[in-house]
Parts: sequence; structure tokens; C-alpha cells
Amino acid sequence: MTLEQIIADIRKKIYKPIYFLMGDENYYIDRLTEFILQNVLDESEKAFNEHVYYGKDVTAGDIDNLARRYPMMANHQVIVIKEAQNVKKIEDLEYYARNPLKSTILVINYKYKSLAKNKKLYKEIEKNGLIFESKKLYENQVPEWIVTYLKRKKCTIDPPAALLLTENLGSDLSKIANELDKLVITLPQGQTKITSALIEKNIGISKDFNNFELQKALGKKEILKANRIVNYFGDNQKDNPFILTITSLYSYFTKVLLYYYVTDKSPRNLASVLKINPYFVNDYQVAARNYSAKKVVDVISLLREYDLKAKGVNANQVPPSELLKEMTYRILH
Repeated sequence: MTLEQIIADIRKKIYKPIYFLMGDENYYIDRLTEFILQNVLDESEKAFNEHVYYGKDVTAGDIDNLARRYPMMANHQVIVIKEAQNVKKIEDLEYYARNPLKSTILVINYKYKSLAKNKKLYKEIEKNGLIFESKKLYENQVPEWIVTYLKRKKCTIDPPAALLLTENLGSDLSKIANELDKLVITLPQGQTKITSALIEKNIGISKDFNNFELQKALGKKEILKANRIVNYFGDNQKDNPFILTITSLYSYFTKVLLYYYVTDKSPRNLASVLKINPYFVNDYQVAARNYSAKKVVDVISLLREYDLKAKGVNANQVPPSELLKEMTYRILH
């Protein structure tokens, strides 16, 4: 079941006796847990029937005993086990999972890992409860996630602004959601669109000096702009790590190379194959005009070379700022 389907069932008071929430993406696990805590019990029922424990403080036997208790003056009790990956011998819960108490809603937060499907516990919960796997998004999926998240808040965002956030915040959805909530609050009255300027003003991410703008400058062969960005990175290395810049450029030029091998170069198909927002297709078309396929291959090799230098291989203690300037010059010339 998807997160939305699970939430829809809970709204209808269709509950599972066990919710085993696992995976690398904490955002969905936390959101679903919080939704259950807020929506299953009335405020008057929570004092005696809502219990939250941490995995390091309980054993599988403790959880079994807690889950077998009956609610007090309510139809259900809710038990949440946070950081359940720290519960020793959690597999022993299979005995409870075989015949869970219908009046107990047991929510298990099993973060940063997943329970193997061949485990008896997995099979019993799958049969009698619900298993939800919260997977990390690929970075190219994050801008669309941002759009969807803001849509629920009746707000929009410029594609460059969504990419700017992704470039600087990565794929940590909890962190991104937190920053988006701040931005929504700071929107001027009557305004519903989040822009790069608003991000720069309220989060401190420069709309002019970032990896996305460096990509564009290199793609267009705007030498002056590229050098300005590189100099800014050199002066602000803490906020602009050289390794992250190499990673960003590697992803970009790999897509430029892929562009050459796409037969159907219609904007819609290119966006699909390159896994980018259609808004950015033109950037890749321009880059392909400025760089031959052979030059793109050379650039990718160059990025690999400087990745090694950034890690201390054949760099002779050259500072990252100088390596970045040297690499940029060799890309452009």
C-alpha cells in the first residue's frame, strides 16, 4: 500500500494491528507514525492508551507483553516503538505477529534498514498486519517531490528553485520539508510561488553561485560567469565542497553525452530519457551544440581525474580552490 492509501484507511478507522515501517527514508516513517498518533485516539483516551518507547529500552518480550494488554476506556491502545532497529532479537516478535490483539495498534519504526522477506517475522506481519517500506528518492526525483509537497500546501515553485533546493539539500526529505515549511511561512501575503530569490533571502542558498548555475555557465561556455562562480566557491569552500561540485558536473555531462544517443529528440522524450524537468531540456540542447560528443567524453574523464586529485591522488597538496579553477579552465578550453 502507498502512504496515501494507508492514511486514507486510517481516516476511515480501518486499522491494522501491526504497522511495520522500515527503510532508509525517515520522512515517510515519521509522517505515518505521527498521523497514527494524532488520529486514532481522542485526547481523552491518550493518557492511558498511548505509549511510546525506544528500541534500546525494550526487548521483543517487553513489546509482546505491552501489546497483549487491553485498552482502558477506549477501543484501542496505540504502542509506538521508535528506533526499533535497536531492539535485540526483534525476530522474536513473530509469536505475537501470528495472533496480534485487534485492540492494539502496534507501530514499529525500523529505520535505516529493511527486514528480510524470508524472515518469519516479515511473513507473519505481512499476513496479519502491514509492512511499509520507505525508500530513499533518487536525487532526480526530488524536484518533483518538492512540487507535489508544495501543491498540498496550495503553493507552487519555479523549476530552477526546486533544483536549487535539491542541489543544496540533497535527498533528505525531512530536511527539505522543514525548509519548505519555513519558506511557505515567509511568503508575502497573497503570494503562493516560491522563487530562487526567496530561497536566497530566507535560507541563505545563493541563487547565482551554486552548482546548478555553474552547470549552465559551462554548458553555455559563459567563461566569465563560470569563473565568477568558481572564485566564489574557492572563497566559500565550506558551503561548496569540491567533491560535491565534481559529482554535480559528472551527472550533468553524463546526461549531455546521453543526449547524443537519443534518437527522438523531442522535448518530452528528452525529458523522459534524461530524467529531467522539461523546463531544462533547452540547457542540454545548448550544451550539446557547444561540446562535441568526443569533448564530453574528455570532460567526463577529466572529472574522474579531478575526483582522484580531490581525494589526494597525484595532487601534491594543491588546495581544492586551485584544483577547481584548473579543472574549469580545462573543461572550457
